[in-house]
Amino acid sequence: MTHSVIRATNITRDLKLGSHTIHALSGVNMEIFQNEMVGIVGPSGSGKSTLLGIIGGLDSPTNGTIEIDGIDITRMSEDKLTEIRNEKIGFIFQFFNLIPTLTALENVALPIEFAQHRRHDPKKRAKQLLDMLGLGDRLHHRPNELSGGQQQRVAIARALANDPPILLADEPSGNLDSKSGAAVMSALNTIRAENGTTIVLVTHDPTLASRMDRVLTLVDGQIANGLVTTP
Repeated sequence: MTHSVIRATNITRDLKLGSHTIHALSGVNMEIFQNEMVGIVGPSGSGKSTLLGIIGGLDSPTNGTIEIDGIDITRMSEDKLTEIRNEKIGFIFQFFNLIPTLTALENVALPIEFAQHRRHDPKKRAKQLLDMLGLGDRLHHRPNELSGGQQQRVAIARALANDPPILLADEPSGNLDSKSGAAVMSALNTIRAENGTTIVLVTHDPTLASRMDRVLTLVDGQIANGLVTTP
């Protein structure tokens, strides 16, 4: 039986813009289960990236709670949140966020170096992941020596460095051509099949969304297609 790894309960997020308040999220309820691949779609400004940031502990809701593997992270200290993010959540960003002065191998090894409870040899694990993602011949290349698709696969490897049970991806194919985007999707499917990883993916790409197990549509800060039930 699968278990819930992400649970959002009555999440709201208010943002101040001068004298105005913008309701970025308005009462979001959802549940995501182990080994699911869930897409989050919706028009620009609907709150997709805000919701992803709150799930990952990068932002705090104005009201409501977020549970990760049954642990309420909503009011955690920054130190404890950092530990949760490092061990339970991997992040993939649209703009890769690789460190330009480091090689692919060094970029992937970095999260392991900083892990409080290190489970892997940093360089050995980094090489294993890059090999798995078809970058075994690019270990010592820096980001500016790699294509966009290759950089995104390095970013995926980095996100997987500490074996997180949850992978959060914000427009992972947004800056890629269709061939590179398909390679990224193939990599995510491989990761889920081999590791049982739960993947939550924000996307504007209908092709990518069509490959998800489920799709949640956000409109005006609310989920428009109903509450989630156990699969």
